[in-house]
Amino acid sequence: MMKQVMTLMAALCGVLPAQGPQQGPVVVSPEVHADRRVTFRILAPKAGEAALFGDWMKVGTTVPMAKGAGGVWSVTVGPLEPSIYIYHLVVDGVTMADPVNPRVKLRARTSASLLELKGEPPTIWDARDVPHGSVEINWAKSKVLGGETRSFWVYTPPGYEKSGGQRYPVLYLFHGSNDTAGGWVLAGQANYILDNLLAEKKAVPMIVVMPFGHAVPFGSPREVQAKNTALYEEYVLGEVLPFVEAKYRVKKDRASRAIAGLSMGGGQTMAIAFRHPEMFSDVGAFSAAIGPDAMERVPAVAKNPFRTLWFACGKDDGLIKRSEELDALLKKAGVAHTYKATEGAHTYTVWRKYLAEFAPLLFRN
Repeated sequence: MMKQVMTLMAALCGVLPAQGPQQGPVVVSPEVHADRRVTFRILAPKAGEAALFGDWMKVGTTVPMAKGAGGVWSVTVGPLEPSIYIYHLVVDGVTMADPVNPRVKLRARTSASLLELKGEPPTIWDARDVPHGSVEINWAKSKVLGGETRSFWVYTPPGYEKSGGQRYPVLYLFHGSNDTAGGWVLAGQANYILDNLLAEKKAVPMIVVMPFGHAVPFGSPREVQAKNTALYEEYVLGEVLPFVEAKYRVKKDRASRAIAGLSMGGGQTMAIAFRHPEMFSDVGAFSAAIGPDAMERVPAVAKNPFRTLWFACGKDDGLIKRSEELDALLKKAGVAHTYKATEGAHTYTVWRKYLAEFAPLLFRN
């Protein structure tokens, strides 16, 4: 690995000198064309090979880049549908973010880049000319997590600051594995989705709380990872929820609490909600990594059903079998719910659409 890193450093040497003007060709990447094809480039004159991976592609595959004049590697793909995509480059075997793209997708470990293709008309997750809510980052020391100081992000709807004594319902929204607390905002555009739904009067004004879902360090041994959901539940219910209910003007009854998440966060959602049906009225899971604990608690849910139980998964997603199994168990137990198998794989392109469909269902009497 050290040899690969040294090779990559050598390949990129001279691209951006410490001082003075840039040497060599000016690289633009990504470049979006009028037909929604996209060209990716990297200046790596000493590299032996380069490739591209984007989350519109099958996991485990890459597209080779061709070396051109001045040591600039490039590839053009598409056309792609309007969305925000996550991609990375692989140079001489080393995975890296696009070095000239300022839009970075942070993760619990490593990083990638973001590519945005605007829709016409604008998609539900685009920034439109409507009233916007605010996103605040809260920092708090956690006793549950050994004294660690960590953040959780909170969306408040437009007009919250001037709404006087009005109290709002709350959606606790969880990210997936190897993501961060800001994932639903930085890649999921959850704040814009809520802004646009509210402007169209399709959703109830709500506060959205987005904690960091790795209660144990990402990449820990399997036996440590097995404790993540239980510890995360203790953190969310014992520390995040009381913090939110003390700081923000929120309603504190079951009918005013919802919980949802994607992938790992969808599994956490099901585990927490099914163990505590007395705390949440609306539940959503997107491409969820559903664990056996949730499956075993279906009979208990049948005795204390949710107002809304909604989950979906892409047909090309490796986790779809778990959703199908849960759907069958819920049907057998007579639990009212909605399950959808949609087009798509394990990507934010799918999850943004799910949130836009799920949010209007919340807090309806």
